[in-house]
Amino acid sequence: MSKTAFVFPGQGTQYPGMGKKLYDEVNDENKKRIDEILESTGNPEIKKVLFEGTEEELKNTQYAQPAIALFSVFLTKLLKEKGVNADYAAGHSLGEYSSLYAAGILEEKDTLKLISRRGEIMGNAEIEGSMAAILGLPSEEVEKICTEISGTVEAVNFNEPKQTVIAGEKEAIEKSLDVFKEKGAKRAIPLAVSGPFHSSLMKPVAEKLKKEFENYSWNDAKVSLIANTTADILTSAEDIKEELYRQTFGPVKWVDTINKLAENGVTKIYEIGPGKVLAGLIKKINKNIEVINIENVEAINTLVI
Repeated sequence: MSKTAFVFPGQGTQYPGMGKKLYDEVNDENKKRIDEILESTGNPEIKKVLFEGTEEELKNTQYAQPAIALFSVFLTKLLKEKGVNADYAAGHSLGEYSSLYAAGILEEKDTLKLISRRGEIMGNAEIEGSMAAILGLPSEEVEKICTEISGTVEAVNFNEPKQTVIAGEKEAIEKSLDVFKEKGAKRAIPLAVSGPFHSSLMKPVAEKLKKEFENYSWNDAKVSLIANTTADILTSAEDIKEELYRQTFGPVKWVDTINKLAENGVTKIYEIGPGKVLAGLIKKINKNIEVINIENVEAINTLVI
């Protein structure tokens, strides 16, 4: 029997007015629920930026993360209410936190509150570093080249077979771009990010997040979660907390994640949240999986199930 998965995008998919758009699409009862969720974050600025913020303001990690998560979490809620459920859940980087609600590990308010705190902690971390996307080289080759470069340069996001993101010390990343091109990369593109996410340099942030985890009530997963860092299937709340801790300074193995879903009989994936970034990656990993984008209420209303 074929199985279904919910997957959630990471940072970079946000856009101006996204909160207002979602708010305008839902009924009065759900408007009230969104207000309650946003109030529970304890940061009144979040709603203002989600509804009225500029593109520049939404690039700020502490606003981008709850903006994307609100979209993902609330659309998941509406999807479940329509009777669409998943056998597995997974998320790309930040998206792994959105999947906590989908998998029944945290309730919706706690999911948004934790993500808001994550955004604050990461946004205020002031860890020097940068990231770059390496296109056209197999991931194994990217990993090998990283070991040959002086300074901290690590392969951190394995997005699709020939797209790998590296992170590390700013100067080392800058110098590495020419090296990757010399070694056969089609492109080596610096990314507009505020830190070296998922690299070992983020370990201090992970320690702060680990302490933050103590403020929430965690449940064992009702829907199996595929871990970013290992592509293992997780259901225990303790294992999932450990995964989220390690994900802060560990890799996003998206290729392995999609392969794991396919191995376990998943033939349909709902990408829930703004944009279609994951759909593009999934098609390059496994063309046989059907991907349905849920990026607005209309997409849910027109679903035939």
